[in-house]
Amino acid sequence: MRLYIVGSVASGKTTLAKKLSQKLNIPYYELDKIVHQKSDNGRYKRTPEEQVEVIKGIDCCTSGWIIEGTYRKSCHLILELADVILFLDTPLWKRRYRVFSRFLKQQLGIEKCDYKSDLKMLSMMYKWTSDFETNRPEFNKMLSEYGSKLIVATDVNKEISKIIT
Repeated sequence: MRLYIVGSVASGKTTLAKKLSQKLNIPYYELDKIVHQKSDNGRYKRTPEEQVEVIKGIDCCTSGWIIEGTYRKSCHLILELADVILFLDTPLWKRRYRVFSRFLKQQLGIEKCDYKSDLKMLSMMYKWTSDFETNRPEFNKMLSEYGSKLIVATDVNKEISKIIT
């Protein structure tokens, strides 16, 4: 199975990907780590072409995968390759709460992250959440083209059982 879990910031993508990865015994990949490469000098963004090559490498080298992340045009190929596209349509209030909760945990050293957790990043996460809501009609229209393999989940627990059966 090739599963793409997509959603806005703090919609529960990584948490769900980890659970499904264990349950289905297939690897999961964070889209942020496909888009951004760690080096000795810090993090840098791969070119769109490099991102596509990483995705193709994952697809050809494993019989199944889970890729989770916010939608990026540079990684549109994932939609084509996936057998199932799971859009986590978590309520806005919950995503806003999770963004702030995550920030606090990072500041207290309870939760680690691959980016610099500061007030600027917190502000950016709220901006991205707002941008997602503004662009939601376009996003929904684009996703609707994949109707036969698209699952829209407002209740993740109900949707998990559909995927693993």
